Amino acid sequence: MKAWGILTAALTGATALVSWSSPAGADATAAPVVIAHYTFDKAKAGDPVTDDSGHGHTLTPSASHGGKVKLRSRAKGHAAAFPARCTGGKCPHAVLQSPDAPELNPGANPIRYGATVKLAKGQTGPGENILQKGYSAAGSQYKLQVDGKPGRPSCVVSDNVAVGIHVALSDVSIADGKWHTLECRRAGATLTLLVDGAVHATTAIPATLSITNTVPLSLGGKGDGTDNDQFHGTLDDVWIALG
Repeated sequence: MKAWGILTAALTGATALVSWSSPAGADATAAPVVIAHYTFDKAKAGDPVTDDSGHGHTLTPSASHGGKVKLRSRAKGHAAAFPARCTGGKCPHAVLQSPDAPELNPGANPIRYGATVKLAKGQTGPGENILQKGYSAAGSQYKLQVDGKPGRPSCVVSDNVAVGIHVALSDVSIADGKWHTLECRRAGATLTLLVDGAVHATTAIPATLSITNTVPLSLGGKGDGTDNDQFHGTLDDVWIALG
């Protein structure tokens, strides 16, 4: 059975419809609760980005070496464009971050998160982080990224108890200069990646894996440092939901 939820961009009146399947035996009316949603539609260049879910997880730009998050027109609003690829020791870096908050840490509970993404073939790299909370090397993490030159998206979760990094890697590339919707779903012992509404990767994870850390939520990279896994494309409709 399917339940339907609507992410509402309160500032614009626009809506993005997201579907999800309820586990067998679950209450089909118990839809996941959106705790963060970024449409960028009312954003202004260089200013903080409002959390359209109403939960107050405002994003603040952080950058180095002249990096900027630029706004691009999309539909009736905006999308956020991150620095293009470059070589050398002083490449521009830029991310958007929101401080840690208890509801951004799902523990072992179900979580879903995703974004609408545009990435050109020439902008791929070894690893580009779209959305992440936490670090795999210290503590725990959930992450959506694009891996390697082929530009295949993946979902990542880890914790410091059930040791190991767990990856659901897509069997298709999204690096074609077109818009694609990506979604990660963690439920119990399963991690699933959806590309444009279809399942393209599933992997088993420990059911006890717990994600709790004090690291900020970050879009576009893990920070503004040199080795920040910078995302080089454009993002829109970024969201996180619990349940």
